[in-house]
Amino acid sequence: MTSQGIKKPNILFIQVDQMLATSLRTYGNTFCHAPTLDKLANEGAVFDTAYCNFPLCAPSRFSMASGQLCSTIGAYDNAAEFPAEIPTYAHYLRNLGYQTCLSGKMHFIGPDQYHGFEKRLTADLYPADFSWVPNWGDEGERDTNDPRSVTVSGICERSVQIDFDNHVTHEAEQYLYDLARGKDDRPFFLQVSYTHPHEPYLCQQAYWDLYEDAAIPEPEVPALSREKHDAHSVRLLEDFGMMDVNFDISDVQRARRAYYGSISYLDTLFQKLIHTLSQTGFEDNTVVVFTSDHGEMLGERGMWFKKHFFEPSLRVPLIVSAPWISPKRIKTPASLVDLLPTFCGLASDGNWQSETETLAGQDLSALINSTSAGVEDTSRPVYAEYLAEATTAPIFMIKRGNLKFIYSSNDPELLFDLHKDPLELTNLAGNSDYAETVDQFTNEVRHKWNEKVLTRSIITSQQRRQLIRSSMTQGTAVRWNHGESANQPVRWYRGEGSYNEWAFDYLPQIADKV
Repeated sequence: MTSQGIKKPNILFIQVDQMLATSLRTYGNTFCHAPTLDKLANEGAVFDTAYCNFPLCAPSRFSMASGQLCSTIGAYDNAAEFPAEIPTYAHYLRNLGYQTCLSGKMHFIGPDQYHGFEKRLTADLYPADFSWVPNWGDEGERDTNDPRSVTVSGICERSVQIDFDNHVTHEAEQYLYDLARGKDDRPFFLQVSYTHPHEPYLCQQAYWDLYEDAAIPEPEVPALSREKHDAHSVRLLEDFGMMDVNFDISDVQRARRAYYGSISYLDTLFQKLIHTLSQTGFEDNTVVVFTSDHGEMLGERGMWFKKHFFEPSLRVPLIVSAPWISPKRIKTPASLVDLLPTFCGLASDGNWQSETETLAGQDLSALINSTSAGVEDTSRPVYAEYLAEATTAPIFMIKRGNLKFIYSSNDPELLFDLHKDPLELTNLAGNSDYAETVDQFTNEVRHKWNEKVLTRSIITSQQRRQLIRSSMTQGTAVRWNHGESANQPVRWYRGEGSYNEWAFDYLPQIADKV
């Protein structure tokens, strides 16, 4: 029995990819059409500030699933293996008596494609091998982002991402119906993980039309010149082929409108899941948790996608809703590493602790379940890191209170006061009034991370994976993706050919062909 006086709750964990927190009305947006998410937020617990711990898809999910920073578990980038020996929330919840199931994207890299889930209902959208391994200092030409994301945007009839998210929803609905008529009386943990609103910025006509009269604003910070960008932003823009590219405002507006159209499309899929909970009788005993793996720059500063520690890229929505959870705003900062202990806290009366190791996250279930205003720690620190492509050294971030500090031994430090400077335009690191603060943050970084050892580990890992990737092109082909054999044709991307050519191969409106 839980503290609510009912049996252990089911947990439906809905995750999306690359959703800007402030795209939702609960975080201040005035025009986004997402009534299902609005209802969850209005009736549940909303974390005012929640962050990812690594602003890139796979590493963010690995840190989230393990409750650990990626530097701790050796999962450095989008082609880094998630070690099978690392316990995930699926493992812990199974030990707490849950049946665990995954539908959708998790971006697991390596031969273990379960990581504690008893069932996988779908394969992943992306390769499970080392196709995307970085090579610090010699990146070469990569094709995972380019200006077409902005210029080739707008309305489509169908895309592979739409195919995937429809498939993910159908399989999750069917799973819930099967559970309802099955004989396994264990509570369930079902993760349903989507690829939208990740670029390409495309949506169907019906969702595009929702924004016909919407006043979608232009980016608050217009594109900056090279001289006004920080060092990491310059590297990213050069990596994306977007440095000094001045997009026409009509392209920017079209991409942003399609992005919001994708969120509205997702919202209709979420409504299907909530409706299925009602139809199966699970609704009264199910916690619904919603978040994203990271955010989206969406044209701010002339930047798109993620991979930086600016608020649009780093901050994520986090909503927890259940019939017994009273509506509330939670001011204590959270990050995705908190999900593992919080899931376990929701499943076991709170105050949960890992029996094997100290985790980076904390159990926040007491804040979620509280029926009265409690003491909140608004100065609780959040830690994040970036160890992937478009850099040659680890980059670390500490946010404490209003201050955000970004450190790399190869770049000048960045320090922002988010209260006074929410758009992060004034770097205080060179201000003598903040010299002591910079020193304190720098010492904290050096105490928390051993940069020299970490750098050596990252480069060694990259070299090993490059060798393995090369060897796997010789002789008999193998494929690690869930439920697939070598050379089996699938519509998802498997590292064969150009990613961008695959991503932009969509079905336009019939009218557009005329």
